[in-house]
Amino acid sequence: MKSKKPYNCGIGPAFDVIGGKWKAVILWELHAKPCRFGELKRLLPGISEKMLIQQLRELETDGIVHREVFHEVPPRVEYSETKLGATLNTALGALADWGDLYAKRVDAARKKAEAAK
Repeated sequence: MKSKKPYNCGIGPAFDVIGGKWKAVILWELHAKPCRFGELKRLLPGISEKMLIQQLRELETDGIVHREVFHEVPPRVEYSETKLGATLNTALGALADWGDLYAKRVDAARKKAEAAK
């Protein structure tokens, strides 16, 4: 859901764009190369078709993803990151590095907290 309040810092608008479970991962996959819908679906196990459609539409609305329709038989549609999306992917790189470094520590902390309940 898009915030209607003014932002205190740049994290607010960034998370409005990539918030949720799938948007950042979709954009990350599109950084490597443009993908067709079915290919993206295979790259993202667990995402429903409905959710992938919704997330791609929202990313397109925000100018992060470009949808290109090729007028051929059979019809073909490809999704790619825009220049704006590429800048966001650069920022996501730091988050990905953090996740690679600290995922085990976060998992251990969660297990410890769960065991204490």
